[in-house]
Amino acid sequence: MSVTLAPRIARRRTAAELEAIAAAGAAELGSLTAAEATPEQVVDWVARTFAPETVAVACSMADAALPHLVAERIPDVDVLFLDTGYHFVETLATRDEVARRLPVRVVDVLPEQSVAEQDAAHGKDLFARDAAACCALRKVAPLNAALAGYEIWFTGVRREEAPTRARTPLVTWDAKNGLVKVNPVAAWSADDLSAYAAAHDVPMNLLLAHGYPSIGCRPCTRPVAPGEDPRAGRWSGLDKTECGLHV
Repeated sequence: MSVTLAPRIARRRTAAELEAIAAAGAAELGSLTAAEATPEQVVDWVARTFAPETVAVACSMADAALPHLVAERIPDVDVLFLDTGYHFVETLATRDEVARRLPVRVVDVLPEQSVAEQDAAHGKDLFARDAAACCALRKVAPLNAALAGYEIWFTGVRREEAPTRARTPLVTWDAKNGLVKVNPVAAWSADDLSAYAAAHDVPMNLLLAHGYPSIGCRPCTRPVAPGEDPRAGRWSGLDKTECGLHV
């Protein structure tokens, strides 16, 4: 079963120190206009630069490629899962499989309110009336609170996923959350991700094989048709492409 624990409170350096480290890391590991480090080299840099207890990996549990990549070099790393209360059963099963099979510490990050409490406070099915507000309450605010104890976090954001992600750097200063942000697989294609997952036999969400190339909360995610944009199934019909975690 997944481990429901509070994130570690282990931050050691000031925001100014961390921002300087982010700039140095970005320069060392390359950019869109220069030769970039591989995902493994990015994780090696983090392992050299940060204490393990100050490192977090954010994972939506669509797949476990990123947790596996990081845990190979930083065992027992915290993997943060945003348990919104609206997930597919398959996503929760993937979370439990990650906790069982990988050398990581899965942390369920919970919103301040349960779904029932949110319904009472804001009306039933807020996601259907104001998806941005629902994401802010159930994803953005909880993650911001959870990250407060860390110095650096990994994300699985990839440039090819959406136009809004096309300029994603390998390392950056996350001013909104006040820590270093690392996107080691930014240059990966979907095929690269699949190849890594297959080569290392990592847990994969069963929905990926059933028309869900991008998996979010159940009420706001639909399968996509062949040839559709991979993220077309997220907030379908709305003028919304991001939940707010990476903007």
